Amino acid sequence: MLSDYHKNRTFQLILGLITGIAFGIFLQKGGVTYYDVILGQLLLTDFTVVKLMVTAILVGMPGVYLLIHLKHAKLHINIGSVSTIVIGGLIFGAGFAVLGLCPGTVAGALGQGSLDAFFGIIGIMLGAGLFALIYPKIKENLLIYKKMSYTTVPEMLGIKPAYLIPVILILGAGFIYVLENLGL
Repeated sequence: MLSDYHKNRTFQLILGLITGIAFGIFLQKGGVTYYDVILGQLLLTDFTVVKLMVTAILVGMPGVYLLIHLKHAKLHINIGSVSTIVIGGLIFGAGFAVLGLCPGTVAGALGQGSLDAFFGIIGIMLGAGLFALIYPKIKENLLIYKKMSYTTVPEMLGIKPAYLIPVILILGAGFIYVLENLGL
């Protein structure tokens, strides 16, 4: 059944478009496309971004593993490395510090009419183009420095996802509950 979805390019494009639009709407409705909310998160005075991200994990993780269990999806994970984490973190952090938005929220902010988000989109496209140009030169040396030996948290912990999911759900819900009760 999984191969039926993979062979149907039109279905994949339509599903991707619908999912992207829904994601943007959820980001905007969640309030994380506003500069003040992002700034509040960075100043640790407004935890809207963290609560939205944790909620997305709490919904997405069981959903993804259910789809895998039902043979409707499979994971395609690149093994990370220390160098990719450090380089990616520095690039992400620099863009985030300059613009006050991340790649997901910048698209949502552009959709709601924020002019500064337009420059963020330009920067993302230029950065992606630059990475595509230098990728052949760095893929065999820099990007594999100190490669990880695992790909997922359950694999890292040596347990089945079915055992970890309920723990994450309880901890995540508890975390959100605490933040809400603290007024954050």
